[in-house]
Amino acid sequence: MKACRTLYAATAALALFATGAAAQTTTLRIQTHYAPETPSGQLATQFVEDVEVMSNGEIDIEMFYSSAVVKTVETFDAAATGILDCDMTGGAYQTGKNPAFQFVGDIMGGYDTPYQQLSWLYYGGGLEAAQELYNKHDMQLVGWWIYGQESLASTTPIAGPEDLKNWKFRSPPGLETEIFATLGASPVVMDFTEVFTALETGIIDGADASGLANNKGLGLYDIAKHATYPGFHSMPSDHLACNKAKWDAMPEHHRRIMETAMEKLALRTALTFEKQNAEAAAELREAGVTIHDWSPEDRAAFRKAAQQAWEGWAEKTPEARALVDSHKAYLRQLGLLAE
Repeated sequence: MKACRTLYAATAALALFATGAAAQTTTLRIQTHYAPETPSGQLATQFVEDVEVMSNGEIDIEMFYSSAVVKTVETFDAAATGILDCDMTGGAYQTGKNPAFQFVGDIMGGYDTPYQQLSWLYYGGGLEAAQELYNKHDMQLVGWWIYGQESLASTTPIAGPEDLKNWKFRSPPGLETEIFATLGASPVVMDFTEVFTALETGIIDGADASGLANNKGLGLYDIAKHATYPGFHSMPSDHLACNKAKWDAMPEHHRRIMETAMEKLALRTALTFEKQNAEAAAELREAGVTIHDWSPEDRAAFRKAAQQAWEGWAEKTPEARALVDSHKAYLRQLGLLAE
């Protein structure tokens, strides 16, 4: 009997050893444009910890913050070519490849909340449509994390559309530059990491950088004493997109862990910024920053200009047309777009 117990123990130990030896490991190098001290940077850090713990260490992630390896707009290509493995910035930076990326990156004047926008991705056919676009560029869209409506930062008042006339501000590339130019502003495309210095030196009057809490974390309101809140113009979908060959080589349970962790990140991001943006607004008012809440009429004027611009972009490529039509159909279901 003792010999049997010894044999069973040895067999179990051998099985455990074999299982451990057979476990496949995945190493990922990911870059985000967020600084580690911002709320989004901290959430990205939590994402890394979640993945590593859920995978029992089988997935090892090296996260690069503040575009430390390549410029923000180059992150996607760096992942597609193997310099990095994954891009944790946003699709709107890739509109030069295909205008369709605008409508998976920053829809502009579309959904009101992160939850509506995420529901299009998961329940409105968005993920399938977007995946075709990403795969054509050797990338896999893993998921989105959306912090809500962005807030503008400005050294001059921005109480309504009239204040946008000749307003020189940092803008991401793509559709936004056209919309704001139509309203009289002077958009300047520059890297996310250059915003603070450009404001400090007066190169720009303001910036479309991020949400209110992130902007505060970046120190923008140390210089810019005006902000829009609640936001209305832009709600970017930051993505996790990975090199497709790297993604396909990962075991199924690793891919599932990454997808699940992204869904947690999406929920936590939306909830975090509901709270932190409200707290930031109160703190900024106390510090002397003027918060501008645009009227429903002014918001409607912006949304109208944005949705008119969609059509011009939809005509650029078949992929852009497919995504615009998908959004419009879902927005109608939600009652956000008239028939």
